[in-house]
Amino acid sequence: MKQILSTKYLPFISIFSLIALIPLVISKDQYAMVLVTTVLLYAVLASAWNIIGGMAGQLDLGAGAYIGLGAFTTGTLLTRWNITPWIGMFIGGFVSVSFAILIGLPLFRFKIKELWYALTSSALVEVLRIVFLMWDEVGGPTEKYLPGGGDNALYSLRFSTYIPYFYIILIFLVIVIYLNHRIRNSKLGFSLLALGEDEDAAEVLGVDARGNKLKALMIYSFIVGTVGGLYACLYGFLHPSFFSTEISTEVVILGIVGGMGITYGPFLAAIFLVSFREYLRAALGGELAGLYLAVYAVVLIVVALFQPRGIAPLFRRLFEKVIRSLGGREHESSAKASS
Repeated sequence: MKQILSTKYLPFISIFSLIALIPLVISKDQYAMVLVTTVLLYAVLASAWNIIGGMAGQLDLGAGAYIGLGAFTTGTLLTRWNITPWIGMFIGGFVSVSFAILIGLPLFRFKIKELWYALTSSALVEVLRIVFLMWDEVGGPTEKYLPGGGDNALYSLRFSTYIPYFYIILIFLVIVIYLNHRIRNSKLGFSLLALGEDEDAAEVLGVDARGNKLKALMIYSFIVGTVGGLYACLYGFLHPSFFSTEISTEVVILGIVGGMGITYGPFLAAIFLVSFREYLRAALGGELAGLYLAVYAVVLIVVALFQPRGIAPLFRRLFEKVIRSLGGREHESSAKASS
């Protein structure tokens, strides 16, 4: 039993151990540090989306709304009342949950789903962007920079290097992936997976569609809202552009490409796609700025044609093949030793 568990979790332990060592290699290159930190940030967002989108099957495009709410809550608490982001980002998470409940209750009550749910959640992001653009006391068209740094860096979560952000987001990622694992193997997870497969059939079997989807939405919005506060501290300012439909769309793409409902799928997709996107931005600079979106479209087409369940099952098969190969070699070597 212990050997099975160690084999099951070995790739995750190995991968996260290697990731934790990255700053030791590139710590002097701040541009490289912000790139790898961005990859982890998107991995957290996509893994959170996996709860509402991958498991429950809700094509939620509202990540930008929760990021913006979390960012503005955290930033406003810091700038106006000097409340540390260590507290503010969790308050931002609860603000995001409150907004999610306000929106989710009527949507789920009237069984708005699939494309209509996607359009509604996407429209809310744009509505909030316009509201905060006109709300000068909190938002406004100009950037509002966050105070802190120096001796006050830890309290204000405004560090002069990206290394602390890297490790904070890495901890968030481990927690969110573990939460995905626990939910997927719980009663809530089984209910969400059933709803994702066929909502009408699941309801006939006694699954509370509205209640379970609302729980998934609350968990997802809390995580994204909390990360939104960290997002504001990472970039050091507040602006209505944080309410971004582009980020919302990218999070959904990562969740789909990684594998709907698969715990580690969005994480794998973020590593490859976001890394490639940032590489293209660095290589091309201002030229063909939207090229990565075209690349994402090509990737989606390829995945839909050849790997419709996402890239995670492909990596799982490769890992199992390697394990079987290693097991066969160990068996051969032990047989030779006994002979």
